[in-house]
Amino acid sequence: MQSLTVSELLSQNIVIPEVEIKGWVRTFRANRFIAINDGSTINNIQCVVDFENFDEALLKRITTGAAIHIKGELVESQGKGQKVEIQVQELIVLGDSDPETFPIQPKKHSFEFLREHAHLRTRTTTFSAIMRLRSALSFAIHKYFNDNGFYYMHTPIITGSDAEGAGEMFKVTNLDTKNPPLNEEGNVDYSKDFFGKETNLTVSGQLEAETYAMSLGKVYTFGPTFRAENSNTSRHLAEFWMIEPEVAFMDLPGNMDLAEDFMKSVIKYVLDNNREDLEFLDKRLKDEEKTKPQAERSDMSLIEKLNFVTDNHFKRVSYTEAIDILRNCKPNKKKKFKYLINEWGTDLQSEHERFLVEKHFKCPVILFDYPANIKAFYMRLNDDGKTVRAMDILFPGIGEIIGGAQREERLDVLKERMAAINIPEEELWWYLDLRKFGTAIHSGFGLGFERLVMFATGMSNIRDVIPFPRTPQNAEF
Repeated sequence: MQSLTVSELLSQNIVIPEVEIKGWVRTFRANRFIAINDGSTINNIQCVVDFENFDEALLKRITTGAAIHIKGELVESQGKGQKVEIQVQELIVLGDSDPETFPIQPKKHSFEFLREHAHLRTRTTTFSAIMRLRSALSFAIHKYFNDNGFYYMHTPIITGSDAEGAGEMFKVTNLDTKNPPLNEEGNVDYSKDFFGKETNLTVSGQLEAETYAMSLGKVYTFGPTFRAENSNTSRHLAEFWMIEPEVAFMDLPGNMDLAEDFMKSVIKYVLDNNREDLEFLDKRLKDEEKTKPQAERSDMSLIEKLNFVTDNHFKRVSYTEAIDILRNCKPNKKKKFKYLINEWGTDLQSEHERFLVEKHFKCPVILFDYPANIKAFYMRLNDDGKTVRAMDILFPGIGEIIGGAQREERLDVLKERMAAINIPEEELWWYLDLRKFGTAIHSGFGLGFERLVMFATGMSNIRDVIPFPRTPQNAEF
């Protein structure tokens, strides 16, 4: 007897006399038709029961959410909606599901409701599709870097440095919070803490990845990062995953080439391998768009957005040129932007980024050479003394998706940049060492994985693309 997944069974074109399947009941109607799903596909397989040959008490246990084991014959379906179905010969209930209390019923649930039941929400069609795509994107990322000669590096989760310089970090301590040891100044004495110093959960693995790039050549990280930003928006999480490649001897144009090729590759992977899930989510998004006012609707469907990335060359535009375009565009002149562009040096908002991509250039955009004062200290200062070798990749519907830069390889300049924002040299002595012993041009970028999953699934809330979201006042499950 062949034990196959629902996905494998639905792909069959022949009668198979003996098959078995295990899965969860989605629906049971007319005391005859059981729809089963096992997570392998968006589709259910129909199992047909001759109720006269089964015990009534057993059939009453076939409720939505119950886990069952079916043995029978795979045959051509007599009804519409499916090519094959299983004629049930043997049925075992592996785990009952009380229909009065099981929260995921065969009806439309709000995303807010499903977040409250995140441990069960992948029993729905939408969330099973999202999480299969998340898994496929993760695999595609590892495959891309492996195929291109990168080494996977596990950077520390506990760190003594703030890579972003924003200060929004979660403290790691085992001191007695009610009675911590104090130093002579009356402050907490972290020399008595577990690590002998103040430590936090990391916001980025970039600085550590640079150390390995400067010996192994090409490395990447793909791990959890944490930010204690008290922000309850649809785009922020306190715990999220970051992909951060770092490459020795690579300048900014090379960094742009890598980022563009990387994004096209991983998106093409899901277009080729997860078509069924994408088509379902594409339809879901189209239906959602119909409920919005015309002005708020997207010009492109989900699959069109993905093809927009894979089929177009990414336009490369300097920050200075972009500011000129934005300053003189109609939405700015007619005060349609929420944040008006008046002068050089302004940090761009997603409305500006989306205008450049969707309206002006009509292709993905890479902005580069940003003002130094709005970018991080480790980015290479240009000869003009005002801009740094930074780059951001902008996508339709989302704005910035990747941020990166050529790193500052000159010891004296890096020291000056650190001093300007009060980063003590002793805190990053090891990072400065890279500039003392065999320094060289090197570059890298960061991609927030959940941002990518949002783009690939069409979901508008970041809480819906991670299994168990961590946000202010929420650490359930």
